[in-house]
Amino acid sequence: MLLDTASLYFRAYFGVPDSVRAPDGTPVNAVRGLLDFIDRLVKDHRPQRLVACMDADWRPQWRVDLIPTYKAHRVAAEHEGAPDEEEVPDTLSPQVPVIEAVLDAIGIARVGVAGYEADDVIGTFTARAGGSVDIVTGDRDLYQLVDDERGVRVLYPLKGVGTLQLTDEAVLREKYGVDGRGYADLALLRGDPSDGLPGVPGIGEKTAAKLLAEFGDLAGIMAAVDDPRAKLTPSQRKRLTEARPYVAVAPKVVRVAGDVPLPDVDTALPRTPRDPAGLEALAARWGLGGSLGRLLTTLGT
Repeated sequence: MLLDTASLYFRAYFGVPDSVRAPDGTPVNAVRGLLDFIDRLVKDHRPQRLVACMDADWRPQWRVDLIPTYKAHRVAAEHEGAPDEEEVPDTLSPQVPVIEAVLDAIGIARVGVAGYEADDVIGTFTARAGGSVDIVTGDRDLYQLVDDERGVRVLYPLKGVGTLQLTDEAVLREKYGVDGRGYADLALLRGDPSDGLPGVPGIGEKTAAKLLAEFGDLAGIMAAVDDPRAKLTPSQRKRLTEARPYVAVAPKVVRVAGDVPLPDVDTALPRTPRDPAGLEALAARWGLGGSLGRLLTTLGT
């Protein structure tokens, strides 16, 4: 089981009231919420191995070099508040080091690699897996890794992690008209404003799915642009022709990496804490109470 950790603690932060606090009054809603999520996931799915995958770099320069708009609006949002917008205190960022320290003390493998996003770490672990893989994420970008033949599916949280959409290729075909392999091409063509990916103007999700069904993949679609006999409308041919510079570089940006230099880590689910004394100190300092106790009980049994 591979956790898109930031996606999950972000959901925990907004799903658990910030009235959940440490003894000194510091909010720990994301910390305790994430521990509750992991407890539920282990109880319900009983993975043999578990990795908390991290963003060592949420906007890698090599992606920005290829598409400068990649996540650029998020950078702007960090530095430019709307003048009439009330400033909201950031109570999530201080909780991230606590999350990392607690996971390390428990002994849950935590992996982030310089120059790569958590998605790339997940993609590489998935590529190397010798058995089935469950990817837990609220990020649809990882649908591209779904592969029925290899037993790779995405567990997409609909409400907390108690209600998950078990996403396999049948779900993808029903919702998007593509399988896992085709999802990256679909995303590339339609674009994704949340990631600063422009897509091909005029090619929305439904049109992209139809083109992929007709021509197989992105390479097949671009080959059809050069074939006057291919069944493309004049406007589609024009838009795809004009988008060639984007289409040439976008695959490397949109597709998750599968060759990240992963560290050698023990991914086995821990039965007992790696650092009991350190974990006890963290529990007392941050008031982790029942959330940590439940997870430790689950891991031990």
